[in-house]
Formats: sequence, structure tokens, C-alpha cells
Amino acid sequence: MIAIVNIQGQQFKVSPSQSVYVHRLDAKEGDTMELDSVMLIEDGGQVRIGQPYLTDAKVKIRIISHLKGDKVLVFKKKRRKGYQKMNGHRQSFSKIAIESIA
Repeated sequence: MIAIVNIQGQQFKVSPSQSVYVHRLDAKEGDTMELDSVMLIEDGGQVRIGQPYLTDAKVKIRIISHLKGDKVLVFKKKRRKGYQKMNGHRQSFSKIAIESIA
């Protein structure tokens, strides 16, 4: 069984017992949530497509942990002017586990 789910503006192709990294969710570690923004479900060759979402489909997820990604360095320079600027950024992620698709 496969589903395409919209999580915070991003679409993910998920299946049960899979773990996915998504943008940070506002919930504690170990919490469970139900996502109702399911766009497509494929179950044994039978495909259901929403317009844009399926009304009776839900994906149950569990938040495993919150973490930060690798540092991305942003370097700005203007030649011959003596201007150099270095910035860094670390994106916050949540690791979630897909428990069931209904």
C-alpha cells in the first residue's frame, strides 16, 4: 500500500513502517497524529485519486525525534571591494514513522 501525503506544503510518497524526515512538526516526541491531506492511495493495483484530497483517507504517523540537518554555509563576496560575508543555517527536521494508511 502506498499513499501520497501533503505534510506542511510538501508531498511525500509513503508506505506503512517507513520513516521520513519532514520539516519540524509542532508536537512532542512519541506523539501520534492523523494526517487527512491524502492525495492518492494505491492498494494492490487499485488507485484512488483525490480532487485534491481524498475525503475518507487518513495516514497515522508517530513522531520519533526532532533533529537538525547539516549546516549550509552561505558565502557572499563582492570582488575588488573587500566585502565578504559568511552565514550558516541548520534546518530543523522531524523524523516520523508511518504507522498505518486507512
